[in-house]
Amino acid sequence: MNSRTLHTPVRLKEASLQSVDADLLVQLFDQAPDVVFFIKDAAGRYTAVNQSLVERHGLRHKSQVVGRRPSDICPGDYGKIPSTQDEKVVRTGLPILDHLELHWYAPHKPGWCLTTKLPIRDAAGKCVGLIGISRDVRVPVSAHEIPVGFAAALEQVELNPAESVTPSGLARRAKIAPQRFARLMKRFFGLTPRQFIAKTRIAEASRMLRETEASVAEIGVACGFYDHSAFTRAFRAVTGVTPTQFRGG
Repeated sequence: MNSRTLHTPVRLKEASLQSVDADLLVQLFDQAPDVVFFIKDAAGRYTAVNQSLVERHGLRHKSQVVGRRPSDICPGDYGKIPSTQDEKVVRTGLPILDHLELHWYAPHKPGWCLTTKLPIRDAAGKCVGLIGISRDVRVPVSAHEIPVGFAAALEQVELNPAESVTPSGLARRAKIAPQRFARLMKRFFGLTPRQFIAKTRIAEASRMLRETEASVAEIGVACGFYDHSAFTRAFRAVTGVTPTQFRGG
């Protein structure tokens, strides 16, 4: 799929947008047991959830979740980390895309998921909440098969796209052999480590092109490309258009 399709906002007629309400989305995601779906307010409290989220916390009814934060219903870091993420999304307005992390599965069983969280904005552009999903990692793997350092290394790329990093450097950061690191990347994301680095940088560049007034050259540097030409080549290879064309499209 073209990255332009992934990152360009969809513009719907007002009537169509109003008809896609939270209840309809919840009904849709209630039919997806391998996906957790949620909507939260600016304070990180659940306002809508699907049944999968309820059951994974060992609860019976959505009313036991709505109005509460992850840290209110999940022990330790399994509740604290999502709440911290939520605060950052609302504060910065920046999305979280396909973030590999451990989630809680009741009773007392962690499992790996890929989490995406997108900010919700009001008519004035203020971030008033977030909407997101967590998808089960669809490979036969237990939580203990994935080194904790693996997820941490990927997070550093996401948080610091300008940092000069190589596949071997990521493997060292994860404290695992480069060959094993590459196998894990292919298994979970269908990408090589180098492709993952490029995907992460291009995704951030796409966001900055849409949401900031920074120049194309400035965005390239901020996303880890050493010059304008390198940025343009990499961006066009992924999206099919130049950064200038993407911004003006």
